[in-house]
Amino acid sequence: MHHPTLCAVAVSILSALPGVQAGLYTKKSPVLQVDGKDYDRLIAKSNHTSIVEFYAPWCGHCQNLKPAYEKAAKNLEGLAKVAAVNCDEDANKQLCGTMGVQGFPTLKIIRPKKGGGKPRVEDYQGQRTASAIVEAVVSSINNNVVKIEDKTLDKFLSDKNETAKAILFTEKGTTSALLKAIAIDFLDVITIGQARNKEAKTVETFGVEKFPTLVLLPGGDKPGIVYDGEIKKDAMVKFLSQAGSPNPDPAPAKSKTKAKEKKEDKKEKKTSSSAKPKPKTTSSEESSSTSEPQAETKTQQAPVIVETALPIPSINTPETLIKECLNDKSTTCVLVFVPSSEDEAAKKALGGLSALAFKHSQSKRHLFPFFEVPKTNEGAGSVLKALDLSGEIEIIAINARRGWWRHYQGGDYSQASLESWIDAIRMSEGVKKKLPEGLVAISVAEPTPEASSQATPDATSSASSEDATPVTPEASGGDAASESTESTSTKAADPTVEPETQKPIEHEEL
Repeated sequence: MHHPTLCAVAVSILSALPGVQAGLYTKKSPVLQVDGKDYDRLIAKSNHTSIVEFYAPWCGHCQNLKPAYEKAAKNLEGLAKVAAVNCDEDANKQLCGTMGVQGFPTLKIIRPKKGGGKPRVEDYQGQRTASAIVEAVVSSINNNVVKIEDKTLDKFLSDKNETAKAILFTEKGTTSALLKAIAIDFLDVITIGQARNKEAKTVETFGVEKFPTLVLLPGGDKPGIVYDGEIKKDAMVKFLSQAGSPNPDPAPAKSKTKAKEKKEDKKEKKTSSSAKPKPKTTSSEESSSTSEPQAETKTQQAPVIVETALPIPSINTPETLIKECLNDKSTTCVLVFVPSSEDEAAKKALGGLSALAFKHSQSKRHLFPFFEVPKTNEGAGSVLKALDLSGEIEIIAINARRGWWRHYQGGDYSQASLESWIDAIRMSEGVKKKLPEGLVAISVAEPTPEASSQATPDATSSASSEDATPVTPEASGGDAASESTESTSTKAADPTVEPETQKPIEHEEL
């Protein structure tokens, strides 16, 4: 029996399968990839507002967010930073714990504090669409633009007369994100002001006849220069740079040589000071000096990383179902078919499997992946029909490469009952049923060089052993070892990015 719904998309999907990647975003992505080492330099110490996604590559919700997040990054280019941190990497876990990340994806807006100091961090709780993310970030961009009126013009011009200034003449009463971003680029270098067309005295003083018009005042008695280029950030920044260089962002990384020299200088000073006779101190001084190291030790304690069981990833399209579990290279998956509106039984089943996955990850044990499959997914109906399953909630284990499946029977969705069933699969105990013909999509595409070069030795050995084993109704004795290695080669795939139906936001709002 063949299933056109699943097989029809197999060739196009499988030929586009990406290579295994450690993170969710590629180097070509517009999303800035940040880690624990450069977070302070790129985000915390930046003058620009940032939104940062804390994610795990296997998280289904993170994969679903990716297209909208990348679209938001394109639209915010030059205005704010759109970054991501992979919390699945050991080097980033302390940062994720410090930021209070308890689930994925977690989005936080980091806004610089005016005048310096630690930036303000707030959770993003809005809709996970590109437009909603852009709107929230734009509203969080600091406004360093000076509002100029006829009555304040003289004061604006006389203050710090020798330093450069620039005035944008516009018909709009609000300050655009573009002008805010330019003011941040030239913070403490060029003072940026904005004047409306209704401020007649100001407009007449500079002879402005059309709007918008940007005028640069180089400082002192030098005449103003009128900008006649496009209203685009790069061109405007280049024009203003003739009066002063914009602030570097990100801040330059510290030179290792300079850091080493500084360390050696401190060492020399410490040695020379220890050679000098120590002056007598009073008891109060002694007590204060002994208490100082204790205070320093306290501030250097590592933050507590909160780890909790996270929801299992959700497969919402037939294409993703084929990618993960229904092509002839797929290893063992556990699929939980649930109704669109989850009842208490469905929540219990999903919660039990989530707790099991967390338990095994805490013990550093490899386990095959679990996926939630809503029945609204068109592929779910084809699978259930092929396997002759009709329950409200159905849980199966499936291995498309070997051609077997197992059914979880009974209505007990407690963690203990589910764990017993999972352990039986891991230990190759019990009967495995043969998959119906036509359910598994056949891969016709040659593996890409990138994918083959990144394959792990474990995955390769697992594949060769499984392909050599014939499909039988009973489990073979060597299944247990291969099942534990299968999970190392199973990764949640990137969602297909839909072509953009909307043009990126233009910087024409001046």
